[in-house]
Amino acid sequence: MVAIGLSAGAVARVRFALSCLWEVVASVRVLRDPGQHAIHLPWVNRVQPRLAEAGLVSTDSGLLWQLVPPAPGYLADFLNPPPVGLAPDLGQELAVLRATPPRTVRAHLDLYPGLRPPALSALYADPEKGLHRLAEEIEAYWRLALAGDWPRIRALLDAEVFRRARRLAEDGAAGLLNDLHERVRWEDDALLINQRHCAAPDVPDGSGLVLVPSVFVWPSVLSIAAGDLPQLAYPARGVGALWECPPTAPDALSAVLGRGRARLLAELGTPRSSTELARRTGLSPAGVSQHLTALRAAGLVVTHRQGRSLLSSRTAVAEALLTASA
Repeated sequence: MVAIGLSAGAVARVRFALSCLWEVVASVRVLRDPGQHAIHLPWVNRVQPRLAEAGLVSTDSGLLWQLVPPAPGYLADFLNPPPVGLAPDLGQELAVLRATPPRTVRAHLDLYPGLRPPALSALYADPEKGLHRLAEEIEAYWRLALAGDWPRIRALLDAEVFRRARRLAEDGAAGLLNDLHERVRWEDDALLINQRHCAAPDVPDGSGLVLVPSVFVWPSVLSIAAGDLPQLAYPARGVGALWECPPTAPDALSAVLGRGRARLLAELGTPRSSTELARRTGLSPAGVSQHLTALRAAGLVVTHRQGRSLLSSRTAVAEALLTASA
């Protein structure tokens, strides 16, 4: 059990951030043990061969691979410096990583059990040179494994932040923190994280907390309590549908309505909110709203309220158009 002290003053400093590096590190852990992350198997099967060919996974010489052991092995905190906001930039995060003080790198490497493999020994001997090599590996990994899927991942993470911000506005900090994950709860001025294989000191009052929604951390959570600003990476909602093959709109219908509006009609086989449509299509929320307004005016979409959500669905006319143009 990890207990992160969060008094009222610290709760006032809780914020959300998105991170490319968190997705890199968590996705490597997925590749380490795909059976524990079955939701991501479509992604694993697609990217693992190209990563293996590039020598980035399943190799004794890969620095990134050696730094990210299978769960529940220790994960060096310097791999995930606190992200700064909601517009993640891999280059900026890697600049922070490369600037990690050598003493910090060595202190974290000292926590790894057993004999160091050659890649980690070289990093320990020359942290500055090793961090530049690590950054190059991460850039190559990102290009092969994550860059192509980043728009859909980013859309899901943006939707998660929006959802949580609304929860905070409606239910306050307690409602937000107690709804993040089954292993996380806030009570008695502390955020309790049920991780059997991890122990960390309480965070001093006033430090705050960075909440990092993640795709690849599913189904667990990862936390960093060391340093001045603790972090909690937790699974974003909707991950289960992330790798589904999206329905395709017929080309003939796209030529008439435009690709964006035709794609929305294809997605509306079941009622969906604008937020979910943005996540599934990669369109901006504003773009989805504009397209839905036009489709409603044309009698192709209807929208109704369900609780606090507005859900849109296809009309019979839209069904006939899709069928005729298929």
